[in-house]
Amino acid sequence: MKNLRLSKVAILLAASLSLANGGGAYAKHHAAMSSQNIVEKAASTDDFSTLVAAVTAADLAGTLSSKGPFTVFAPLNSAFAKLPAGTVETLVKPENKGTLTTILTYHVVAGRFKAKDVMGLIKKAPNGVASIATVQGGILKASIGKDGALMLTDAKGGMSKVVMADVNQSNGVIHAIDAVVMP
Repeated sequence: MKNLRLSKVAILLAASLSLANGGGAYAKHHAAMSSQNIVEKAASTDDFSTLVAAVTAADLAGTLSSKGPFTVFAPLNSAFAKLPAGTVETLVKPENKGTLTTILTYHVVAGRFKAKDVMGLIKKAPNGVASIATVQGGILKASIGKDGALMLTDAKGGMSKVVMADVNQSNGVIHAIDAVVMP
């Protein structure tokens, strides 16, 4: 269970890093695999400081630093900033560790799924909407937006856009997203 939680955190960190390294519209980024793991990459990127703080508060850094592989849909600091005022500050309190872990692990998928893999699932799915199981146990719905971007719809109907894809790390891949997805 703890490994699954850490995996979700890794996905969040990875996505955040992808946005910080390119931002803008969805773009395939076929970078060579890094020697850094997902957590190391996030910690070395200013745009992921909120994600790193959350992963640390949830005690998921060890899991997300493990062998994996993980796919992380990582929100940037700007994605966390879209949450209602005080949300992040409340979630990182010790008494809210369980809730924070649930949210973070919802951003993580077991296995290494590059953008082309997710797009392939979407093309094969009925109505062009693929269901992706997260480490948390929930489902993210993946589809292609009007502008051709990879879109995620969470359990509450919220939408997030992949703004940079395929940031390859030693233990998985990060896809940066522009909004925090909620289970």
